[in-house]
Amino acid sequence: MNGARLAAVALASTLAIQVYTSLAGTAVAVLAPEIAADLGVPARWVGGFVGLVYLGAMMASFVSGAWIARLGAIRVSQTCVALCAVGIAGVALSGTGALPLIVLAAVTLGLGYGPITPASSHVLARTTPASRMNLVFSIKQTGVPAGAALAGAALPAFALAAGWRVAFVAVAVLGIAVIAAAQPIRSALDTGRRADAPVALGHALSRVRRVMRDPRLAPLAWISWAYAATQVSLTSFLVVHLTGTLGWSLIAAGLALSVATAGGVAGRIVWGIVADRTRAPYAVLGTIGLVSAACAVLTALATPAWPAIAIYPVVALFGATAIGWNGVQLAEVARHSPEGEAGAVTGATGVVTFSGVVAGPPLFGALAALTGSTRSGFVALAVLSAAAAIAFAIIPRKALTSKAGSRQ
Repeated sequence: MNGARLAAVALASTLAIQVYTSLAGTAVAVLAPEIAADLGVPARWVGGFVGLVYLGAMMASFVSGAWIARLGAIRVSQTCVALCAVGIAGVALSGTGALPLIVLAAVTLGLGYGPITPASSHVLARTTPASRMNLVFSIKQTGVPAGAALAGAALPAFALAAGWRVAFVAVAVLGIAVIAAAQPIRSALDTGRRADAPVALGHALSRVRRVMRDPRLAPLAWISWAYAATQVSLTSFLVVHLTGTLGWSLIAAGLALSVATAGGVAGRIVWGIVADRTRAPYAVLGTIGLVSAACAVLTALATPAWPAIAIYPVVALFGATAIGWNGVQLAEVARHSPEGEAGAVTGATGVVTFSGVVAGPPLFGALAALTGSTRSGFVALAVLSAAAAIAFAIIPRKALTSKAGSRQ
C-alpha cells in the first residue's frame, strides 16, 4: 500500500471509529430527559454520569500509550469500541434504583473512550505529512461532533418510536459492526508493535510529569483542560437548558444539539485549514476561546421569547468554537512529540484534558442546582473560556514557538 493510500485509509478508519465512540458517549446526554423521567431522577443527573464517563477516560488515558505500543492502535481502538458498546448496553439494562449498574456502565464507557484519541494520533502522526497535520487531525476530530450530531438527530426520534432502551441496544449492536469493519486494515496500520512496552502506572505518571514540564506541551495541555470542560458541558447540558429553561420540545432541543455539533464539524475543518495556512495555530486557539465565551453569554441570556431562528446561529457558532478547537490542539501536541511517541504523549496530555471534562459537567450541574438555573452554568463557561484564551495569549512566545525536540 503506497503512502497516499495508507494515509487515506488511516484517516477514514480513525474517523469512523471516532464517530462511533462519540455517538455512544453522547447518547445519554441527548436522551437525559427521557432517561431521567423513566428512572425517577432529576435531568441534571447527567452531569454526574458524564463526569464518571470521563473519569474512566482519564484513567484509561494514563496507560493508553503503552497498550498502543504493545497491541497496535487499531487493536486498541477495536477494544475501545467494544467497551463503549458494553457500557451503553449496561445503561439500557438499568432500572430504577440500579445506581451501581449505571456507575459501572459510565466508567466502562469512559474506559472505551479514553484511548481513542491517543490511538488515532499514533496512526495519523506516522502517515500524515507535516504540512497537513492541522487539517488531517481536524478532519479526524470531526468524528466527535459528527457522532454527537448523529446522536442528537437520530436518537430522540428513535426513542419516541421504540423507547430509549431499544435505541441504546441499537447503538451497542452498531459497535459490533464497527469492530468487524476495522479488522481488514489492522495489518497495514498496526506495525512496529513492542511486546515489552512498559505498562506500569509509575511509568505513565512520569510521562505526564514530563509533559507538564515541557514549555511547548504544558500550555497546550492546560488550554485543553478549559476548552474540554466547556465543550462537554455544552453537549451535556444544551438539551437540558433548552427544554428546562426555554421550554423547547425534546425534538427541537435535539435538533439544536445537532446544529451545534454540525457547527463543530465545520469549525474543526475551518480552524485546521486556517492554522495550516497562517502557520499561527496558537493565535487560532486563542481566538476560538474568545468567540466561544461570547456564545456562552448569549446562550445564558436567551429567553423563551427568543425565536428559534435567533438561537440556532448562536448554537452553531458555539459549536464551531467550543467543539472546534480539538484538531488544532492535537496536531500541535503531535508536532511537538518525539518521533514515534505521538500516541503516548497525546495520552499523557489527554489526562489533563479529561480531568477538565471530569470536572466540567458536575460543576455545571452543581452550579445549576445551587442557583436553580442552567443560565449560571453558561456564564461560568464564558468566564472559563475567556480566561483560558487570554492566559494562552500571554504565554511567552519563545516557549510556544520552540522547535527543540519537535516533529519536523
